[in-house]
Amino acid sequence: MIELPEALTLASQINDTVGGKRIKSVIAAYTPHKFAWYHGDPQNYHDLLAGKTIAAANGYGGFVEIKAGTAVILIGDGVGFRYHGPKERRPPKHQLLIEFADLSAVSATIQMYGGIMCFRDGELDNPYYKVAKEKPSPLSDGFDKSYFEQLISSQDVQKLSAKAFLATGQRIPGLGNGVLQDILWQAQIHPKRKINTLSDEHKARLFHSVKTVLSDMAEQGGRDTMKDLFGKNGGYKTMMSKNSVGHQCPVCAGSIKKESYMGGSVYYCENCQVF
Repeated sequence: MIELPEALTLASQINDTVGGKRIKSVIAAYTPHKFAWYHGDPQNYHDLLAGKTIAAANGYGGFVEIKAGTAVILIGDGVGFRYHGPKERRPPKHQLLIEFADLSAVSATIQMYGGIMCFRDGELDNPYYKVAKEKPSPLSDGFDKSYFEQLISSQDVQKLSAKAFLATGQRIPGLGNGVLQDILWQAQIHPKRKINTLSDEHKARLFHSVKTVLSDMAEQGGRDTMKDLFGKNGGYKTMMSKNSVGHQCPVCAGSIKKESYMGGSVYYCENCQVF
């Protein structure tokens, strides 16, 4: 799933690869998908985008925003976004295919669920997109100790687990179940541990971990469990993920465990992250 490090990586790659290219044609909703979410009628996307030039892409939370003239292409969580050279084969199934004047292209495909929205700039009223653009990124100076203290000291979060605090309620847009595993491992906090049981030292470690882990992930082109614009895995080696279940923790040699929790999976070290 696209989370903050992947959104930033994709945006940078899009700018370097297709920035300045003119859109020749657009095919949307070619392969029907029950859980593909569009804005308006996807059959109108060609008329909206054809002839426009890719201006700039930015990552906001778990979204990739691509501006093309007066229009916006918004790629959300659950979407695989790929570049195809002029002579490269296009995927046989896709939910969005944009071809450029030089015959290169980008495609968007959805496996489980995901949003692909094209609209006139300023037209979309989506609360998740709005919050992602308005709240300070964890990688920005605005996300400082004072800001984090306000988040974690709120009465609304005291009975939440560490996972729920980090990944729900849009408190930190772009920080989801994927990236939080290494964040909590580095902070030595179990995913199920309640916020109201954390000491000041735990909270300080958690703030530091949010900043440093996300920065490392972004600088290394995303996680090794995710693919970039060219279909390559990110360079950040995840410590707590599907790739490490049953292996030894690199710090204490304890066993890395997997459990189902809150509709997804959590990964943790049995020794470093005692519940």
